[in-house]
Amino acid sequence: MSDPLFSVEDQVVLVSGASRGIGKAIARGFAARSARVVITGRDPAALQQTAQELEISAGDTKPTVVPLPCDVANERQTDELTEQVLSRFGRIDTLINCAGVNRRKPAEQFTEEDYDFVMDVNLKGAFRLSQKIGKAMIRQRSGCQINISSLNNDRPLKNVVPYAMSKSAMGQMTRALAMEWGPHGIRVNALAPGFILTDLTRRLWSDETMEEWGRSNTPLGRLGQSEDLIGTALFLASPAAAFLTGQILYVDGGFTAGWAWPIPE
Repeated sequence: MSDPLFSVEDQVVLVSGASRGIGKAIARGFAARSARVVITGRDPAALQQTAQELEISAGDTKPTVVPLPCDVANERQTDELTEQVLSRFGRIDTLINCAGVNRRKPAEQFTEEDYDFVMDVNLKGAFRLSQKIGKAMIRQRSGCQINISSLNNDRPLKNVVPYAMSKSAMGQMTRALAMEWGPHGIRVNALAPGFILTDLTRRLWSDETMEEWGRSNTPLGRLGQSEDLIGTALFLASPAAAFLTGQILYVDGGFTAGWAWPIPE
């Protein structure tokens, strides 16, 4: 970018959950601005396809996009991922914890397998990756970590109790790590997306009642797109955010600003 204050050029950026949705969009944003981007996910074929798409969409910037399969719920795989990235690049400047899963059902119907599936990816996997990358960042005395939280960090939605719990805990993890790692030159922040249209949520928001509720309760009057997270992620990773840590930024079109009270005019 022309202004170095907002530049992420030559940063080594690791994005989990990057084969689709928000993670893919954020990875595209960094690749288009000449960062060296490592994308991870559980599906090797989807990762390879994503890497090719990101390289093509970045055009003349000739980005470095490296697909490395990893299930963040698997400790051995996160160990191997960290070692591979550090072996290839020697450092990691920015980690974006975006890998996440969800299951929707009433609280009384959740099984232990359901609970573990959500928590192992959304919380334990995110913490494990933050911890492993954090050790490298402590050694290099610098780094940025961005956790993708949720509106559930502000108030829980119905029928997603383990998901809401995991994202709320991620908010506290963000603050706690910011406190511990700040003296090492590491900044830790979170983005809390509003209602975003992705491949996983498009069916939910295709319901007319849901769509109308989402739009009417969002001051900007629309549902979000994955691309709406790019600018904020770039800002947090750039020198422009050098004195910003321990924060949860709601990229939600204003949803958390207040209630859309249907009082007559």
